[in-house]
Amino acid sequence: MITSIFSKTRPLNYLLLGVVLLVCSFLYFFSNDLFTEGLISVGYFTLYFSVIVFSIGLVDFISVKNSLTKGNNYAIALFLIFLLFFPKTFQNGEILISNLFLLLALRRLISLKSLIATKEKIFDASFWIFLATLFHFWSILYIALVFIAIILHASGDYRNWIIPFIACFTVGILFSMVNLMMGNQLLPHLLNQSFFSFDFTYFESVYQNIALALFSSIALLFFFNMIFTLQGKPLNMKTSFKKLIFSFLLGVAIYVFSADKNNSCLLFSLAPLSIMGSNFFEGIKNNILKEVVFDVLLLLGIVFFVVSL
Repeated sequence: MITSIFSKTRPLNYLLLGVVLLVCSFLYFFSNDLFTEGLISVGYFTLYFSVIVFSIGLVDFISVKNSLTKGNNYAIALFLIFLLFFPKTFQNGEILISNLFLLLALRRLISLKSLIATKEKIFDASFWIFLATLFHFWSILYIALVFIAIILHASGDYRNWIIPFIACFTVGILFSMVNLMMGNQLLPHLLNQSFFSFDFTYFESVYQNIALALFSSIALLFFFNMIFTLQGKPLNMKTSFKKLIFSFLLGVAIYVFSADKNNSCLLFSLAPLSIMGSNFFEGIKNNILKEVVFDVLLLLGIVFFVVSL
């Protein structure tokens, strides 16, 4: 029944997911005493909620506009379910904003296959990635996707290889100006994020450990399903799915390298994983099996969200 709701793009689906997101965000903030600072807390809540809504909108735009899914809303439904796996994400503003910028970059890189305004798209994607780096340093790994996209679509023009460095210089100049105006407060914060750590013993509860283990299993299922079905994709779509696969791997790499590691860092992998998950559900021909698998994922998301309250 639930899968039939999201099997097509309907305005009701967006309203339903919006209400669920609003309720979950509010419950998480309220239960974790994040409204203690009055209007300031409300301001943070509004900002973070808006960023998540915009991010979900971008996931939907990337998947539907570029025909990465077959006209359904499975991707954004899965994105919200995965957020419930790691509800601490609702309060992690820097990661939310950084991920939003990476989604803006991914949107431009996926659309490179049209070969229209190639240089503008390469610059825009690089600009968003370096901007994301200012909020979460290891987002810089995502710049590799720009060069992968250049190899796939526009490697013949040497100027395309220079554009990311121009974008880096541009963001560097803007950052330096803002940093000077704020009394050099931003640079130390950025440098403190530049360390890496492979310590995965950060769990505050056993539920976070279980959530990560189950999420990893689901991610592997969706990932290998995409790998094995890639050859069956239309020829003109293969490069888009290859970029999607690499974006997922880079999202996981950001989580692995992050020094201040927690489950909310996995947000960087959720957008491509959700689109790959949508393709997984499209490939299930048995409607009963499809419903059972989706309902189990939803139930797991609800359970992990509730135990975090």
